[in-house]
Amino acid sequence: MLNIKEFLNCESPDTWVECAADNLPLLLMDHANCEKKAASTALNLMYRYVDKPALMMQLSKLAREELRHFEQVLGIISARQIDCVHVSPSRYAGELRKTVRTHEPARLIDVLIVSAIVEARSCERFGRLVGVLDDELATFYRSLMKSEARHFRVYLELARALAADIEPRIEHFLAIDEMLITTPDPDFRFHSGVPT
Repeated sequence: MLNIKEFLNCESPDTWVECAADNLPLLLMDHANCEKKAASTALNLMYRYVDKPALMMQLSKLAREELRHFEQVLGIISARQIDCVHVSPSRYAGELRKTVRTHEPARLIDVLIVSAIVEARSCERFGRLVGVLDDELATFYRSLMKSEARHFRVYLELARALAADIEPRIEHFLAIDEMLITTPDPDFRFHSGVPT
C-alpha cells in the first residue's frame, strides 16, 4: 500500500500548521469549500465521461463521501457559531490544473493524477493538524485521514488503469505541489503555501 508521506515530495511547513491553529474559522470555512469542490470534481468527471461506467461508479461513491464531509464541517462551523462567509479559493488547485493536457485520454489521466495529489495533500495536512487542534477537531480530522487516503488511492488507480506509465506525469504534478506548498503565499487557506 502506497504511503502518502513517501508519495508527496514534502511535508507541510510548520509555519502553515501554526497559522492554521491561529485561524480556525478561516481554516474551517475553506475546508468546507474544499469538500464541496472535491464533490464537484467527481460529479463533473461523471458527466464528462459517461462512456466509462466503472469510473462513474467510483466517482459517485467519492462524491457522496465528499458531500458528507462537507455536511460534517458545516455542522462544526454551526456548532462553533462561526459566521459562514465567502472565502476566495487558494492558488493551489488552479495552479496544479494549469498544465493539465487538453487532448484525451491525456486530459482525464492528468485530472485523475491532480485529484490524487490534492487528496494526498489533504490527508497529510489533516495529520499535521491533529497535534495542534482541540480534541473535537483533532478527532474529526483523524477520522478524515482514512477517507482522504482511500480517495487518493482510488484516483491514482483510475489513472493507472488508463495508461501504462504515468510516473512522469505524477512527478510533474508533485513538483508543482511542492512548489506551491513550500513557497510564500499571501493568502492563508487549507492548501496554501508558507504564510507571509
